[in-house]
Order: sequence, then structure tokens, then C-alpha cells
Amino acid sequence: MKLEEIFQAYNDYIMPTYTKVPLVFVKGKGSKLWDIHNKAYLDFFPGWGVGSLGHCHPKVMQAVRDQVSKLIFIPNNYYHIPQAKLAREIVYWSYPAKVFFCNSGAEANEGAFKLARKFGQGRYEIITFENSFHGRTLAAVAATGQKKYQEGFSPMPEGFKAVKFNDIAAVENAVNDKTVAIMLELVQGEGGINVAGKDFVLALKKICSEKKLLLIVDEVQTGIGRTGKLFAYQHYGVTPDIMTLAKALGGGLPIGAMVVRKEIADTLGPGMHASTFGGGPVISRAALAVLKAIQEEKVLKNVNLMGEYLVAKLDALKGRCSVVKEVRGLGLMVGLELNIEGKAIVDKCIKKGLLVNCTHAKVLRLMPALNVSKKEIDKAIAILNEVLKGVNIQ
Repeated sequence: MKLEEIFQAYNDYIMPTYTKVPLVFVKGKGSKLWDIHNKAYLDFFPGWGVGSLGHCHPKVMQAVRDQVSKLIFIPNNYYHIPQAKLAREIVYWSYPAKVFFCNSGAEANEGAFKLARKFGQGRYEIITFENSFHGRTLAAVAATGQKKYQEGFSPMPEGFKAVKFNDIAAVENAVNDKTVAIMLELVQGEGGINVAGKDFVLALKKICSEKKLLLIVDEVQTGIGRTGKLFAYQHYGVTPDIMTLAKALGGGLPIGAMVVRKEIADTLGPGMHASTFGGGPVISRAALAVLKAIQEEKVLKNVNLMGEYLVAKLDALKGRCSVVKEVRGLGLMVGLELNIEGKAIVDKCIKKGLLVNCTHAKVLRLMPALNVSKKEIDKAIAILNEVLKGVNIQ
């Protein structure tokens, strides 16, 4: 298809639920993407963190090719080896638990909502946080602490109460006899890369223990190495009752997972919850390859080294450009808050061959592949420097 035909087909046949960037990509490898004109781009925001190992990682490709030749699909009322191995690996690297597999982060969070309500035996309210994001389904939107995602879809499902992030007094004031759980992202992604304080998280865990509430940690963006540990909760000295995963786990293929502390994992029994394609043979093999690559290629070490390097480079950039207000993040999940709207900056970066994201209007979000190199970071910083110099407000 010619470029004009592709754009026309989208206009005619695909619902307009995304703000489209006029780029057509045809190939990817590592941190690079090539468009239909064979122009190369440095991808510093690979699919909201889906591409944690870059595009088309060889271990993932090999696992998928091998499994496709043997068995593509089997329903979940039968057993299969890849799912068993994947659940065992996730539990081995996290905490004593059982796993429910699905297709996305929103779906994993929906499972968490249902389990919490069943566990609550009449208690049903879940405390979430302002600027949080938990997905696009109706209940996940209700849990999300950003009104813009809820507009036009009223009435919202009841049972969610968003309070100020990193404010333990606000949480204490919100807990009542209907509360069953507290749910948070340890680094708010769509909310602008806001990092939870360690004392705050420890206090949340204490409240949950005292009040017999569930602590639900949404690791859809932070999970699978993004913050320098395999799971972000491991920075905080707490263990969640429920952890939700998606994005990076599949290496580019769709997967979601709800990891539930073993003592309460049987709260949902046969017939209470399901996902037709969840944890199928192909996606389970892909996820196993992701976890194998992270261990064998010492990816977490690279995240910590390159995360520090990236933040240092961005701090230096902040010193040169007064348009930059703050640099914050954890590992390779980094936000660059500006004093101006960020969309024009993103567009100019794209023209120069760098793909980044803007969230919360003024926060440039950088989430490069976890195996990113210094050379690639230097190139990204050079482009950002060139773009930001042109809009300096000194």
C-alpha cells in the first residue's frame, strides 16, 4: 500500500480512538525503528514500555517461532507446559503466590477488583490515588485518579476513592468500614512519573496489616525490570497481596498477569473469573524468553547503570535549559517536566529521529529499552538538547 492509501484506510475503516502520529513503521530492531521511507528512528518510548528488550529480541523471536510450529492455542480448561513454567518463574522471582493470566494490564486490574470484592465479603471500596492510571475498561477508568479519562462515561462504577498521592493522612482519613483494599502504582506513569516515597509505602502496608486490607500494586508499567529491580515493590521492603503485570512481560505480544499472595489466591474459584486467550502457549513462551534474557544478559545491571547515566545527562541538560523544570524517575522510567507544553517538543524530536512521549501536558516521558547503550543515550540527549535550545525561555 502507498502512504496515502494507508492513511485513507485508517480514516475509512478504523475507529478514531488514538491520536495518530503520521508515521508508518515497517521494521524494528533493538532501539531502532524504520519507517516506510526507510528513515531510522531512535525509540525511547517503545510502546509504553512494552518493548523492554527493544524490538524483535532474538530470544523472544526464537521462542515464538518454535512454539507456533507446535501448538498455538489450547483453552484454559486443559493444562499446557509453557503456562506452568511461566507461572513458576514469576512466583520464583517475586513472592509465594499463584498467578492468573489474561491479555492486558486493564484486564489484570479487573481481576484484582473482583478478587478484592470477593475477599471483602461485603467490603468493596478500594482507595486509589490522584493522577493514577489503571486502564481503559469502565472499572479501571473508575479506579483511575484522573477525571479526564472518566468524562462522558458516567455513571462510573462505584467503589473507588482517589486521594492525594504520597499523603498518608489522606489515606487514613479515607479508610472506613467499607474499605477492602489500597491500590497504587509505585511510579505513576500516565500521571507524570511521580515516585512513591518509601516511608509512604511502608505506612500503607502498616495500615493494610492493621485494618486487614489488601495492598494491590499495579506494576503494569514498572514491572519486569523497568525500575532496576525485576519488580518495583522490591525497592520498598514490602510485599503486595496482589501485583498486576502486563506490557513488558510479553516482549511485544499481549499478556496480563495477576499475581496473588498464596494465602488468598483461592478466593476466586472455578467459574468466578476467566480469560479465553490468557496465558496461551505462544505468549507464555515469549514471556519465558523475556525473563530468560533479563537474567542471562544482566539487563537489571544495565538498567541501574544506564538509569543513573540518563538522569545525570538530563540533569546537565536542565542546567543548560531553563525550559526544564525537574528531572525525576526510577531506573529507566524517567520524566522531564517542562515549564511549557510538551507536544511541540515531541513533534520536533520526531522530525530529528527521536521518539519520546509527553504525558500530563508538560512531562516528557523517556522509557528506553532496558538494554539501551550509552551511545544511544548520548544520541537522544543530543537531539533533546538541540530541540530544547530552540525553545529556551531564558
